[in-house]
Amino acid sequence: MKMKFWFVTTDHLEDRIWFKDDEDFKAAMNIIAVLSTATGLKIVAFILMSNHVHFILSCERDAADIFITRFKKMYSQYYSRKYGPCSFLHRNKVDIRPVFLDDEDFERRVAYVLMNSVAANICLHPSAYPWGTGGCYFRSGSGGSSRIGDFSDRGRIRLLHSKLPVPEEYILDDRGFIDPASYVPVKFVESVFRTPKRMNWFLQNSSKAKRVGEAPSFNDQLMSAAIRDLSVSLFRKPGVMQLDDAQKAELFRQIRYRFSADPAQIARVCGVPYDEVCTLLESV
Repeated sequence: MKMKFWFVTTDHLEDRIWFKDDEDFKAAMNIIAVLSTATGLKIVAFILMSNHVHFILSCERDAADIFITRFKKMYSQYYSRKYGPCSFLHRNKVDIRPVFLDDEDFERRVAYVLMNSVAANICLHPSAYPWGTGGCYFRSGSGGSSRIGDFSDRGRIRLLHSKLPVPEEYILDDRGFIDPASYVPVKFVESVFRTPKRMNWFLQNSSKAKRVGEAPSFNDQLMSAAIRDLSVSLFRKPGVMQLDDAQKAELFRQIRYRFSADPAQIARVCGVPYDEVCTLLESV
């Protein structure tokens, strides 16, 4: 049977971020590991960015839709327990397109996914970004030494944010999440690219590579953590929603000055519509 592949991507949220800190990323990474077992489909490559996610899946079209729907639901449940009720992930639209092994389409799609972190100026190479599969291919050794089977049932549930089982031989990365190489078909991906040099060529020639340097240098999580402190120090108020328009304008100006942030990033980390951010910045 001919293998079918799908490029699954969510819309870029303009006034929200999925992941506010490393613990959020870890939770999502472990949810993906759980779903890889629960659904039985192959997760070929993926990346978690602060306001969107990309997956390349090997399965039927309906299974791809079920996977991303379940992922959003399970992560929403985690997010709601930590931060309070949320509905923005449910509304976050998803696009699913076929990926072909012919004409190097597969290689270009994988490179596009992995280069998201580099294009965002978060790292120099996809292998340095932990929240995805950038470090899985053409590497020596594993990302950790512990097995999921080494944990008690309670410890496993707490770690995975789910009672659904995963194989005991899955390796836990030293940073606290299941190493994607435990369930991603690494050897298959490597066989398509054939050599590390050829894979690196596709990475460097990806459309995402051409955008390197355009995005802010500070990641959304660092800025998100700093906003409350800035709001308190400037206005003695705990968050953006407690500020009037003049105070928001000054806060946005400070964020732009201190973090070299563009209006799109300010909108994401502050939870304010992009048009409103632009209007207030122009008023300062």
